[in-house]
Amino acid sequence: MTQNTNYQESTLKGQAITYKERLNSWAITRLLPDMQRVTVGRFRSRSDADGHVQLLRQLIPDGIFTVVFDSQREEVLM
Repeated sequence: MTQNTNYQESTLKGQAITYKERLNSWAITRLLPDMQRVTVGRFRSRSDADGHVQLLRQLIPDGIFTVVFDSQREEVLM
């Protein structure tokens, strides 16, 4: 059972982070030129993220991928 969720950032302002989104704290980001980054996927455990990043590095050898822990995602306090 894979832990990956197709993460899409919410464009709605004023909405708190859901419980399901808080479970997936490990993220794979692809580093792009000009200090840009793209979140490729989110995972519950670091080992799942590490396994997926190894596969991505084999499939896309020119890409720069990194595993990050996203502990403080933007939360809106009312």
